[in-house]
Amino acid sequence: MSELSTLSPQLLWDIFAQICSIPHPSYHEEALASHIIEWAKSKNFHVERDEVGNILIRKPASKGMENRKTVVLQAHLDMVPQKNNDTQHDFTQDPIRPYIDGEWVTADGTTLGADNGIGMASALAVLADESIKHGPLEVLLTMTEEAGMDGAFGLKSGWLQADILINTDSEEEGEIYMGCAGGIDFVTTLQLSRETLPDNYKTLQLTIKGLKGGHSGGDIHLGLGNANKLLARFLAAHVDELELKLIHLQGGTLRNAIPREGSTVIAVPADKVEKLYQLKDNYLETLKNEYAVVENNLTLLLDETEASSQALTADCQTLFVSMLNSMPNGVIRMSDVAKGVVETSLNVGVVIMDEEKVEVICLIRSLIESGKVYVVEILNSLATLSGAETVASGSYPGWQPDANSPIMHLVRETYHQLFDKTPNIMVIHAGLECGLFKKPYPDMDMVSIGPTIRGAHSPDEKVHIKSVGQYWQLLTAILKAIPAKE
Repeated sequence: MSELSTLSPQLLWDIFAQICSIPHPSYHEEALASHIIEWAKSKNFHVERDEVGNILIRKPASKGMENRKTVVLQAHLDMVPQKNNDTQHDFTQDPIRPYIDGEWVTADGTTLGADNGIGMASALAVLADESIKHGPLEVLLTMTEEAGMDGAFGLKSGWLQADILINTDSEEEGEIYMGCAGGIDFVTTLQLSRETLPDNYKTLQLTIKGLKGGHSGGDIHLGLGNANKLLARFLAAHVDELELKLIHLQGGTLRNAIPREGSTVIAVPADKVEKLYQLKDNYLETLKNEYAVVENNLTLLLDETEASSQALTADCQTLFVSMLNSMPNGVIRMSDVAKGVVETSLNVGVVIMDEEKVEVICLIRSLIESGKVYVVEILNSLATLSGAETVASGSYPGWQPDANSPIMHLVRETYHQLFDKTPNIMVIHAGLECGLFKKPYPDMDMVSIGPTIRGAHSPDEKVHIKSVGQYWQLLTAILKAIPAKE
């Protein structure tokens, strides 16, 4: 019995605890999918899967509500696998360890998976709870949303019967989302050339850690430190005075998570080692001053490491360091239409280097298609100057806001009746699957709601307990209030 069973609504939290116990990072959702299918069959619900693995469960209407519009509750099956460096955890084998921390539920050293596990648990709880009044109901659980929206891309027309879709992937209680950004993945690849290190060079590893990281959409406006960019900044500033030779650089793990940690292996002449330590300390003080408000745990570590015989050639090193240091990152433009919302951004999410090449993996987001195109053009231009190759892929559309959406108005009215306050109607600078659903289901009325989640896509992820109860109240009240078919 999990300690989450002490929380309310108990059924939702019990299901969420079960979800946490079954590993389900992106591309490893099958065990959880099989569990849910068997669970649905045990309750005699209609359940089926499509070609890409999405799960669809149907439940008949409550007695007397058969004439209501059909609603589909939607969540994604996968979670983002992020852990602290000192945490021993295999996301494909080990369960998430949730625990109560004051007003929040969080996990021990890893992402919690409240994104989108709480939404998934709420949809399954609605199926399981016979006391909830609702019309004809569907639950759609999509595959591999976090790593490329595979399930949403593969969703075919004619499978869903619903008139209304309620997406459960939002992360702020009191806000109703009616639009979201689109995105595109972008990879820059630079071929490397190496040469033998000069004699009397010392090899050291510079590591940056303790950054908060977070969601590359929802948190991109917070000005958080990006480990990849901060390493490049140090190298660019001091490569000449230290006669520095770059051997290796890596940082970040996911394109949609702001990189929290990174490291670079460098070599300097023996008589420059003391200077390197001094410059490292100076840089740390600079960063602590610049990021005093938003990054209170960042640190730089410099340690001697195993000696290397090869480093990048001078020309190759100049191209790579200059490219990474000048690569834009973060907010590119704020929206003129949705005040206070980021219009266009990118996250320099992952740097992977081997002996022959280095890849810089970014995720570009924008509320408008031309914003994505603009950033792609910037990165292509930078690659041209650097002699690098680029690939843009996995483009997905934004979700165009509809101010006349009936379900949005119903959710707003229901929220006001329940809590005596008006919710904010929002457009989110993150990728929700609704934009992709609009292609096979252009006439479906959609809205997105959820509880308050902080630190999604980072080991600091936590979900606010009270907000889960409020979200559940809202969700069940909406289902009861869904109007009759016209």
